[in-house]
This record gives sequence, C-alpha cells and structure tokens, in this order.
Amino acid sequence: MNDALRSALKQLRLSGLLESLEVRLQEAAGHALSHVEFLELILQDELAVRGDRQLRRRVLAAQFRELKTLEDFDWSFNPSIKRKQIYDLASGRFIRETRDVLFLGPPGVGKSFLVQALGYQALKAGFVVLYRSIFDVVRDFLRDEALGGEDKVLAHYLKPDLLLIDDMGMKQLPKRSGEYLFEIIMRPLRNAGRR
Repeated sequence: MNDALRSALKQLRLSGLLESLEVRLQEAAGHALSHVEFLELILQDELAVRGDRQLRRRVLAAQFRELKTLEDFDWSFNPSIKRKQIYDLASGRFIRETRDVLFLGPPGVGKSFLVQALGYQALKAGFVVLYRSIFDVVRDFLRDEALGGEDKVLAHYLKPDLLLIDDMGMKQLPKRSGEYLFEIIMRPLRNAGRR
C-alpha cells in the first residue's frame, strides 16, 4: 500500500479498512475476486471495526461493575435459576414492551452476574443501558439536590432503554431515597402510557 492511500484512509477515518487492506488485496488476487466482491469485503471489515468500537464505548457508558456474559454463567452454581426465563429476558422483549423485571433473592445467588449479563446482551441488541447500584443512584440524587435540583440526574436516569439498579435492600438508605427511586421507575411508565 502506498503512502498516499494510507494517508487518505486515515483522513477518511477508515481504520478497519486500513488494517485489513493488505490481506484483502492478496485475497482478491489469489481468488480472482471481482471489484464488487472486493469492495464488499473491505466495507464489511470497516463496519466490523466500527461496530466493535461502538460496542466498547457503549459498554463503558453503561458503567457495569464487571463485564459479564450469559455464556460465562455457571448454571450448575444455582440450579433454581430457570435458564429459559433468563434467555427470554435476554431477547430484550421486556424492554421493547416497557416492562419492569425484579430479581429477588439472598446475596450470593447470581443476581448481579445475571443482571450485568442481561445488560450486556441488551447493549449488543442496540439498546442504551445504564447499570448502577442503589447507593450510586441515591448518592447522585443527593449530590444533585445539594447543588440545586434533580432534573439533570433524573434526565440521566430516564435516558437509557434499560436501567439496571443493583444491590437493593443491602443497607438502609437515606431519607427521600424512596422518592427518587419511585420517580425513575414510574416516570417512564407514565410517559409510555401517553404514546
């Protein structure tokens, strides 16, 4: 690849194409690919790189404690968890139908793992996700209230398609915590009813 082509690809921000072009040129020559087949391959490479980059940004924005996947979950660890129900949730249908889901159980049974894995699955399906512990939620609202209002924080919590709130019931929460939680749970439901 010559310097002018490399420079043009960088200027156009086609890093996926830049990374794979040499290999694709050899592949095109070796398999006698048509111009259209070659173009399709290099564009697929670019789209794959952009998709991966976008997913990484969305994972960071979701603020997961740890990146978990359903494939990594040890189903034998807690046989009372119904795999079919979890995979039904992973389809994202409950998000599209604006339904809430609540996981109940004692600490250490896999709720946080599954919540984060479902969040990651939702990200891969194109949904906007935010993961927070209940303590982060309350702290954010208290900090915003101390600075003069809660509209900014409320907007932040209402923006995602899927808001995951973890660690509920672990400790007693400060006064007004219930009001904040009620607002971020009920407002999307009221707005969905107006559509």
